Amino acid sequence: MPRTPMPAPAPEPARDPSTTLLTGLPPVLGDDARVLVLGSMPGVRSLDEACYYAHPRNAFWPIVGSLIDQPPTGPYAARLDALRERGIALWDVIGRCRRAGSLDSRIEPDSVEVNDLGGLIDRCPQLTLIAFNGARAEQESDRRVLPQLGLGARAIRRVRLPSTSPANAALGVEEKRRAWHAALGPALVPAGSG
Repeated sequence: MPRTPMPAPAPEPARDPSTTLLTGLPPVLGDDARVLVLGSMPGVRSLDEACYYAHPRNAFWPIVGSLIDQPPTGPYAARLDALRERGIALWDVIGRCRRAGSLDSRIEPDSVEVNDLGGLIDRCPQLTLIAFNGARAEQESDRRVLPQLGLGARAIRRVRLPSTSPANAALGVEEKRRAWHAALGPALVPAGSG
């Protein structure tokens, strides 16, 4: 009796990256943080490498590196140490979300879980400035975080800075650098005092 060929197994369905719940990076925080820089959610490359602003076209490290006298391509640990020494804390508003790709516009709003920014702010009594790296970080904070903060945390000066993402092509790197330096420079721990 001739054998009936078995049907080929059905191919595995392609995994939709938008169904994966992404988890952000831990905060970078020193003992005397004066400035808290908040992004929205790390991009794919940053999550893959577990490094903030890892995409080579993101202008964060060239801009902030010039402010803290740290080469943008130096060892990552040295860059983080330099941030801490100058009083800069670094984190993101969003702690978990679903997003296909790296663009903020692809974040699924119903999937957003925010980081405990209130708890972090409470650990930083010297904090004088919260700087948002782009509009989405500020919008998510205003909508999901600010209403839960105490009066002291809500009184901290807040400023939205131009996004350092390569997707923000409206301003050149030099224009972004001027805005970042003007906002962060006066609030930093003086070089060499740490």
